[in-house]
Amino acid sequence: MTSKTDLSALTGGLDETAARIRDLNEKVIAAAKQSGTQSLDAYEKTLASLLSFGEKVAEATQLEWVSALAKAHATFVTETTAAFTAAARDALK
Repeated sequence: MTSKTDLSALTGGLDETAARIRDLNEKVIAAAKQSGTQSLDAYEKTLASLLSFGEKVAEATQLEWVSALAKAHATFVTETTAAFTAAARDALK
Protein backbone atom coordinates (compact mmCIF):
# COMPACT_ATOMS: atom_id res chain seq x y z
CA MET A 1 0.00 0.00 0.00
CA THR A 2 1.33 3.46 -0.86
CA SER A 3 1.48 6.17 1.70
CA LYS A 4 0.35 9.75 1.35
CA THR A 5 3.95 10.95 1.13
CA ASP A 6 4.61 8.57 -1.76
CA LEU A 7 1.55 9.92 -3.58
CA SER A 8 2.60 13.51 -2.87
CA ALA A 9 6.06 12.87 -4.27
CA LEU A 10 4.59 11.20 -7.34
CA THR A 11 2.08 14.01 -7.90
CA GLY A 12 4.79 16.65 -7.47
CA GLY A 13 6.99 14.85 -9.99
CA LEU A 14 4.12 14.66 -12.48
CA ASP A 15 3.39 18.36 -12.07
CA GLU A 16 7.04 19.23 -12.70
CA THR A 17 7.13 16.99 -15.76
CA ALA A 18 3.93 18.53 -17.12
CA ALA A 19 5.39 22.02 -16.61
CA ARG A 20 8.59 21.06 -18.47
CA ILE A 21 6.56 19.59 -21.32
CA ARG A 22 4.42 22.74 -21.47
CA ASP A 23 7.56 24.92 -21.61
CA LEU A 24 9.04 22.75 -24.34
CA ASN A 25 5.81 22.96 -26.36
CA GLU A 26 5.81 26.75 -26.08
CA LYS A 27 9.43 26.88 -27.32
CA VAL A 28 8.61 24.60 -30.25
CA ILE A 29 5.61 26.74 -31.19
CA ALA A 30 7.66 29.95 -30.98
CA ALA A 31 10.39 28.42 -33.15
CA ALA A 32 7.83 27.24 -35.71
CA LYS A 33 6.27 30.71 -35.88
CA GLN A 34 9.67 32.30 -36.38
CA SER A 35 10.56 29.78 -39.07
CA GLY A 36 7.23 30.34 -40.81
CA THR A 37 7.72 34.10 -40.78
CA GLN A 38 11.23 33.74 -42.23
CA SER A 39 9.91 31.42 -44.93
CA LEU A 40 7.22 33.92 -45.88
CA ASP A 41 9.81 36.72 -46.04
CA ALA A 42 12.05 34.65 -48.29
CA TYR A 43 9.10 33.66 -50.50
CA GLU A 44 8.03 37.27 -50.95
CA LYS A 45 11.55 38.44 -51.79
CA THR A 46 12.11 35.61 -54.26
CA LEU A 47 8.78 36.20 -55.95
CA ALA A 48 9.39 39.95 -56.21
CA SER A 49 12.78 39.29 -57.80
CA LEU A 50 11.30 36.80 -60.25
CA LEU A 51 8.49 39.15 -61.25
CA SER A 52 10.92 42.04 -61.68
CA PHE A 53 13.08 39.89 -63.94
CA GLY A 54 10.03 38.92 -66.00
CA GLU A 55 9.05 42.55 -66.46
CA LYS A 56 12.59 43.50 -67.54
CA VAL A 57 12.66 40.67 -70.07
CA ALA A 58 9.28 41.73 -71.41
CA GLU A 59 10.43 45.34 -71.77
CA ALA A 60 13.53 44.17 -73.61
CA THR A 61 11.36 42.67 -76.36
CA GLN A 62 10.19 46.18 -77.25
CA LEU A 63 6.73 44.80 -77.94
CA GLU A 64 4.20 46.87 -76.07
CA TRP A 65 1.66 44.07 -75.67
CA VAL A 66 4.27 41.71 -74.18
CA SER A 67 5.36 44.38 -71.71
CA ALA A 68 1.74 45.16 -70.79
CA LEU A 69 0.98 41.48 -70.33
CA ALA A 70 4.02 40.98 -68.10
CA LYS A 71 3.08 43.99 -65.98
CA ALA A 72 -0.51 42.78 -65.63
CA HIS A 73 0.72 39.33 -64.64
CA ALA A 74 3.15 40.80 -62.11
CA THR A 75 0.41 42.97 -60.60
CA PHE A 76 -2.00 40.04 -60.33
CA VAL A 77 0.58 37.74 -58.76
CA THR A 78 1.77 40.45 -56.36
CA GLU A 79 -1.75 41.26 -55.15
CA THR A 80 -2.73 37.60 -54.84
CA THR A 81 0.46 36.75 -52.99
CA ALA A 82 0.00 39.73 -50.66
CA ALA A 83 -3.43 38.42 -49.67
CA PHE A 84 -2.18 34.89 -49.05
CA THR A 85 0.93 35.93 -47.15
CA ALA A 86 -1.09 38.36 -45.01
CA ALA A 87 -3.44 35.53 -44.08
CA ALA A 88 -0.48 33.27 -43.32
CA ARG A 89 1.14 35.95 -41.15
CA ASP A 90 -2.13 36.38 -39.23
CA ALA A 91 -2.24 32.62 -38.66
CA LEU A 92 1.32 32.75 -37.28
CA LYS A 93 0.43 35.34 -34.63
